Amino acid sequence: MPTRILPAVSDADAVRSITTLLSQLPDAEPVGPVLDSTQLIDTLARLAAESVDELPEVVVVHERIGPVPALELIREVALRFPAVGVILITSDAGPGLFAAAMDSGARGLVALPLSYEELGARVQAVAQWSTGVRRHLGHGGADTFPGVGGTVVTVSGAKGGVGTTLTAVHLALAAQASGRSTCVVDMDLQTGDIAAYLDVQFRRSVVDLAAITDISPRVLADAVFRHDTGLALLLAPGEGERGEEVTDRATRQIVSALRSRYETVVLDCGSQMSGAGAAAVEMADTALLVTTPDVVAVRGAKRLVRLWERLQIRKAEETTVVVNRHTKSTEIQPALIQRITGTAVARTVVPAHFKELQAVVDAGRLHELDAKSTIKQALWTLAGELGLVQGTDGTPTGHRRGGARTRTRSRTDPSARPEPTTPRGGDRAALTFRRRKELGR
Repeated sequence: MPTRILPAVSDADAVRSITTLLSQLPDAEPVGPVLDSTQLIDTLARLAAESVDELPEVVVVHERIGPVPALELIREVALRFPAVGVILITSDAGPGLFAAAMDSGARGLVALPLSYEELGARVQAVAQWSTGVRRHLGHGGADTFPGVGGTVVTVSGAKGGVGTTLTAVHLALAAQASGRSTCVVDMDLQTGDIAAYLDVQFRRSVVDLAAITDISPRVLADAVFRHDTGLALLLAPGEGERGEEVTDRATRQIVSALRSRYETVVLDCGSQMSGAGAAAVEMADTALLVTTPDVVAVRGAKRLVRLWERLQIRKAEETTVVVNRHTKSTEIQPALIQRITGTAVARTVVPAHFKELQAVVDAGRLHELDAKSTIKQALWTLAGELGLVQGTDGTPTGHRRGGARTRTRSRTDPSARPEPTTPRGGDRAALTFRRRKELGR
């Protein structure tokens, strides 16, 4: 099988020299060169989105590639596309640079001026290594994360105070606990409080990435806070007015960088609509909308869904509503919310047991919520329903094993229970009718 080789060279003379030699190598299939670091990453990302098998086996990086320095570029390629072998072409083949290149993830180094024999031997060795990695990835199944295409989930609120941050944090904790690398992003840029909920003191925030056009793994790592739970946190700025620096364009770049680095990315978008939040919702694999079962919140959910549709951000049927603070006796049940908003509604609902939360919220230790808490069990079951947690058989599963998840689903699945009946008594019946009429407006 021919070895596909992608040269990354910005100098015109070097392009001619390298492509001429590569075309002479046996079983080599050079592809058109890319002229800068951005074009290289974009090309590899496009190919990887189709299949790992579409990626070239070998990438040849010239030392004068720009605008990202060659070693930084090699590190990014190695992190994001581990099935690709990278060779550095350099005029300095000393031991210091060789060690630095290997530390960055290069699989080989070739000195200038180029030698046919040296280049051919190095390309052949790197191609064999790449083929072995792909064979391993091919047997890894769906649980093998190739470094691109992580799952992005946005969590928005129908109005303030409905439990958006609680939901986002515990979905992320569930994903992290199942062995997935997970990042939580506070996209409630003016009033975000994930740092307060998790008792975090921080210096850097999402704003530090807003002006960077090519976010490398090192730059991303510098902006992220590593929490004791293992979660990566990208927090809202301490000065709310700086949130305006995060534009929709910057958001797309940040989310793309996070998607390439983490298997699961959960964004808390709050309840305020902004360009940054809209871009995040548009890019998300799953967009959640949290509401409580009351007239004001459900009307807010309907209003936000219609706004997303008008702006062509997201269709109603592509949005999933999560019902928080649910009780069996409430007159507004999930099936009614589904009809009013036109969205999907998660089978798992979160019960109205604030006393379970009060101590950890007051202490800023939301991650220490008791495992026996019905709220935590519901949220971790929701993570399984959304596919953020996988069982050993590959099927979604919740935090609790065995019958706990079954009981939760049978209790919360609207299709598994009859429609709520109207309470007896003329006054209650009239009240229910008026509420349904108000919600439908």
